[in-house]
Amino acid sequence: MKYNYCGKSGLQLPSISLGLWHNFGDAADYDTAKQIITYAFEQGITHFDLANNYGPPSGAAETNFGKIWKETLGSHRHQLIISSKAGHRAWDGPYGDGSSRKSLMASIDLSLKRTGLEYFDIFYSHRYDSST
Repeated sequence: MKYNYCGKSGLQLPSISLGLWHNFGDAADYDTAKQIITYAFEQGITHFDLANNYGPPSGAAETNFGKIWKETLGSHRHQLIISSKAGHRAWDGPYGDGSSRKSLMASIDLSLKRTGLEYFDIFYSHRYDSST
């Protein structure tokens, strides 16, 4: 696998990353999702991309990835680049979407709880927010 630097961050990302949008929520078969993630890692894919609204339902991909990570990849955390993002509607109320500091901090908190991780290597604002 070829790895490329991510700007001047020092992070090296594989040429291929695995995005966990619709195929890793509760509608997907858990064992198949686990096989895909494990196989990807065995092939050198070390970047797994999540978001607070990936599922369905929203957040389910993070929850399922967290379970798979604990079962199969937990001892490899030092090799993984795990990213998530926020900005799309995740709950009702004024801070349920957008890119305000309050919204992003609340979202990352919930995402970390769903995945069981202590940190994300990359955290993105998922969409443009004209008010911030």
